[in-house]
Amino acid sequence: MTDDSVPIRSICVYCGSRPGRDPSYIAAGRELGKAIADSGLRLVYGGGTKGIMGAVASGVLSNGGQVTGIIPEFLVDMEATRHSLAQLDELIITPDMHTRKHMMYERADAFVALPGGIGTLEEIVEIMTWAQLGQHEKPMIFANINGFWDPMMQLIRHMTAEGFVHTAHRVQPQVIDRVVDIIPAIVREAAQIRGSRAGEDAVIAKL
Repeated sequence: MTDDSVPIRSICVYCGSRPGRDPSYIAAGRELGKAIADSGLRLVYGGGTKGIMGAVASGVLSNGGQVTGIIPEFLVDMEATRHSLAQLDELIITPDMHTRKHMMYERADAFVALPGGIGTLEEIVEIMTWAQLGQHEKPMIFANINGFWDPMMQLIRHMTAEGFVHTAHRVQPQVIDRVVDIIPAIVREAAQIRGSRAGEDAVIAKL
């Protein structure tokens, strides 16, 4: 279980609704799901029951964890089956993608991006954008399975070097190669953020 002093109760996982070509992607999804359940955390995800999305949810549920699936109506039969969705302990069906993404953000205390496609990329980049604009300080993790996110990291470094990533100190997602290291890294970062806020509050109180 997580320490009560650390404000982490749920983790949002972005990932592909397809399995991808490398079997390690599905394996990583199941492993992360198990780690989330074993840590007493709730999974918040896009509601899909296929591909890597399904692997993560299955990993949580098969290990006694809790899952919140948030999916727009038009994707229910594309990324899931209604029978599989019935196994989630919380299912939210939204009218559109915008509502889905906002609810996922609100219900999550941290974000992890496993391998995925354009949708996965768009979701984690939006979270990074909000961090850059000072809208949140929630931990952001790229699960770099077999170097999947290396090109993305190279692009971010290039954009930063070219002067297009302002307030770069707010956009510092962790890049983690091993699934086993993800939850501990999230908990550590959350504790650091909490400690930093407590220090700022103490300084303000003395003014």
